[in-house]
Amino acid sequence: MRWHPHGYGGQRRDPDQVKREGWHEQGVLAVSADDQRLTWPERELVRQLGEKLYGRRPMEKEVRHG
Repeated sequence: MRWHPHGYGGQRRDPDQVKREGWHEQGVLAVSADDQRLTWPERELVRQLGEKLYGRRPMEKEVRHG
């Protein structure tokens, strides 16, 4: 049996699981501005919040999905 330091080895968590746990445990929300589960107004709000907090994205592509 191989020994691994805490936090190494084992199974890697799914990215959505990490995001879900971050929200539940820390109140931190990680969401993509292009997440197709969101409506256009929701994606636009995410984009606007990101720009307000962190500035415009370099070479931002204007992607509009009906």
